[in-house]
Amino acid sequence: MTKKYITDLTYQIIGCAIEVHRSLGPGLLESVYHKCLAYELKSREIDFTSQTIVPVYYQGIEIDTELRCDFLIEGCIVVELKSVEEIKPIFKAQLFTYMRLLNAPKGILINFNCVNLFNQGQKTYVNDLFSALPAGS
Repeated sequence: MTKKYITDLTYQIIGCAIEVHRSLGPGLLESVYHKCLAYELKSREIDFTSQTIVPVYYQGIEIDTELRCDFLIEGCIVVELKSVEEIKPIFKAQLFTYMRLLNAPKGILINFNCVNLFNQGQKTYVNDLFSALPAGS
């Protein structure tokens, strides 16, 4: 796993989201975008899990919280989808928590309820795990 690999994969994921947004536009439920993005990822042969259970440990015991992230892509990128009027700071906090709990070095927050997904509807984040990865070629 390298920074370059994760960066290249990020562009592919955002490309999938842009294709879904281009086809459907804003204004639908998050669940619709979720299913369409899963289809697009699968059609491009990108490995992912959907509705991945996020393990939560408290005092050394795994707690059954039913906490789920929208997508875990190739075990290294958490993708959280929204279809909301505005992105709230809690969404970023949620994404970083999922990244930490899943040991994922990168996260992408995608909001389909916007005019231009590339400029307005997606934001990528990295954590210390990403910083520790080799650059790659």
